[in-house]
Amino acid sequence: MRVDHVGSLLRPEALKDAFLRHARGEIDAGSLRTAQDDAIRAVVAEQERHGLPVVTDGEYRRLNWQVSFSEVAGWDLWSGSWRHFLAHPDNRNEGEQPLSRGEDAVVSYRTPATAKLRLVRNFPLGEYRFTRGVASGRVKVTLMGPDRVAQMCDVAGSRAVYADADAFLADVVAIQRRMVGELVDAGCDYVQLDEPSYTGYVDPPTLERLRAAGEDPMANLERAIRADNAVIAGLEGRATFGLHICRGNRASMWHREGAYDAIAERLFGGLKFDRLLLEYDSERAGTFAPLRFVPKGPIVVLGLITTKTGRVETADELARRIEEAARYVPLEQLALSPQCGFASGIGGNLLGESEQWAKLDVMLETARRVWGSA
Repeated sequence: MRVDHVGSLLRPEALKDAFLRHARGEIDAGSLRTAQDDAIRAVVAEQERHGLPVVTDGEYRRLNWQVSFSEVAGWDLWSGSWRHFLAHPDNRNEGEQPLSRGEDAVVSYRTPATAKLRLVRNFPLGEYRFTRGVASGRVKVTLMGPDRVAQMCDVAGSRAVYADADAFLADVVAIQRRMVGELVDAGCDYVQLDEPSYTGYVDPPTLERLRAAGEDPMANLERAIRADNAVIAGLEGRATFGLHICRGNRASMWHREGAYDAIAERLFGGLKFDRLLLEYDSERAGTFAPLRFVPKGPIVVLGLITTKTGRVETADELARRIEEAARYVPLEQLALSPQCGFASGIGGNLLGESEQWAKLDVMLETARRVWGSA
């Protein structure tokens, strides 16, 4: 599979309106679900019409990408997401500008645990079952990775429940291992963990914040790699497992910067995933040189297509960049995708649906040119 997309797609206005009306109490949960079902049927059909080899539901049941871990007792991310949505229905905070460094949700959403974590409902499993029923080909489901979940916990405020971050993370891993296992048992073709947390270990302001809190960033990195691997341990070969790394993506803003160089050997050599989806659409990502640390086996999915602006890349420029990356990783170990989702939050990035589909079309065109097929 030489193409991919990270998961989220721009929501149609009717769906965004249904979420807002539900949040205001103007329609019930059943009406919201009907709007979601209709929008998912349409977006799956559109992905298949464009020839994508794997489809998602566009994350159309989510206010933002993080709510994959929302229906977990003991940690109230779900109501926090709804409060944030009502305050900022366009998915932006007052004063933030597109194509700038926005506030990182690690800080703005930090929430204490009030009880031992317990899975109430496997939210992604429900997403998968519906999408499987309307898709004719392969289906991918995305989950927020365990390290990102752990970073969003107010550890100091959780002392009555969890002694430290390690104890909290252990329960997160156990729950996500169950969630992924249930997805695989249900026949899910492709499971992707989203871990923007990794770029925090190369981003100067984030590193400064971690060290000021008495944390060792490299120890955290090793812990994160172990946690991600533990989520899929024992499930190898039963589905495709991908891991996505980016520098933040909300309303065309970014939250972190820094090249992969300082962590590449540990990160790429340590992760046990089939596909590594890496942001590479801007200078913030650095060069392709760190890809020399990718071992034989995993497919490196180059996120060369930006979701932050409406300018549609050309097949020529994408092919040239793939050729550059092939200096460090064999061409047969490379694939192509957008750098992140088109709508990590319900408001979406600042481009139109026609531009979104044009970007996916040029991705397919480039793959056929470079590898002979998508």
